[in-house]
Amino acid sequence: MFGANAGGFGLGLLALLLGIAGIAAALRARRRRARYAEAYASTGGIFYTAVQVGCSGALLVGGIVLITLAMIFKS
Repeated sequence: MFGANAGGFGLGLLALLLGIAGIAAALRARRRRARYAEAYASTGGIFYTAVQVGCSGALLVGGIVLITLAMIFKS
């Protein structure tokens, strides 16, 4: 992995790791907020968690695509 492909691979790896961390943080926050029903409902409830997991999932998929493209087009 040299040159411009290394940058794409590195960026993809960073996006992959951020996506995994975002999903873990969303699930952890949901567990913490679920203990207090009023607080959980006032902070958006399951909708907030679904949006956060969806955005982190998009970041995760984007990272996988970047890594795949960097490996396909290596020179």
